[in-house]
Amino acid sequence: MPDTPTTPTTTTVIVTLDSRDETVILFGPRDQYLRMIRDALGVRVVARGDTLQLDGTADAVGQGERTFQQLRVVLRKHGKLTAEDVRTVLEVVRGGDERGGPTSLAVMDSGRYLRPRTDGQGRYVQAMKTHDVVLCVGPAGTGKTYLAVGWAVSLLRSAAVKKIVLVRPAVEAGERLGFLPGDLVAKINPYLRPLFDSLNDIMEPEQVRRYMENDIIEIAPLAYMRGRTLNNACIIMDEGQNASVSQMKMFLTRMGTNSKVVVTGDMTQVDLPNTIKSGLSDAVLRLKDVEGLAVVHLDDGDIVRNPIVQRIVLAYEADPGRQRRS
Repeated sequence: MPDTPTTPTTTTVIVTLDSRDETVILFGPRDQYLRMIRDALGVRVVARGDTLQLDGTADAVGQGERTFQQLRVVLRKHGKLTAEDVRTVLEVVRGGDERGGPTSLAVMDSGRYLRPRTDGQGRYVQAMKTHDVVLCVGPAGTGKTYLAVGWAVSLLRSAAVKKIVLVRPAVEAGERLGFLPGDLVAKINPYLRPLFDSLNDIMEPEQVRRYMENDIIEIAPLAYMRGRTLNNACIIMDEGQNASVSQMKMFLTRMGTNSKVVVTGDMTQVDLPNTIKSGLSDAVLRLKDVEGLAVVHLDDGDIVRNPIVQRIVLAYEADPGRQRRS
């Protein structure tokens, strides 16, 4: 007897929302976003009060649930949704787990494949791929710096840029680097160590050294960026929360033709004096609607270090006496 075709098992998942108003925003004007999600995932979505019922195959429903939860994160951070937000989240959810998928970055020298490990990281990578300037804010351990360096290396290897420039405010040294011993590399090295660690994990240390000797990879304290225009470069500022407003403006305007800029930072670790406002905090608010620029917020759910790091971050965030400055 011929085999009887099997019917895929239908799975149902309920997503609980904060209110009916949230449903309206998630569905978009005239249900535009809902149609995008249905068409992309092949999932049936029914609104019932403040809940969404998702029906379909297990894979489709799983992707649908992730899509709506990630859109809720974006909505909480920005207070609105756009069609571009929906397209980005759908691309991350559908392709982020595939080798060489749309959110992948590069093959590391160790042979491992570098790609985001959370939906938030996927949105971050997608933002770097589709925008010229990206501001990424999030707590320690969310991969802000590591993914930015990976993106820069992938651009360099594909000849999309000709050099990588790594920048970090040397707040502890008050930018008075002339008083520190050694040449420029020796002076700023302690403050750029996390960037070096990321580079040496993605590339062979010997290759990193050769690139630095040939000025393909450049390190520079923030104060040394003034007056420059950087063309065909990927420029990364780490610890951007420790740049002042005027320094952030100066840094962002160093960008030349065919260049990409990424600024990372953690607004809970501002080391500036109380009288100085963080340039990253200012830029996130001031530039959020600038075309070609993306602001990405990561949270404790995107922490990919030892699991205890996430618990430590949550403990500090729960402390009512914790000092936060912006």
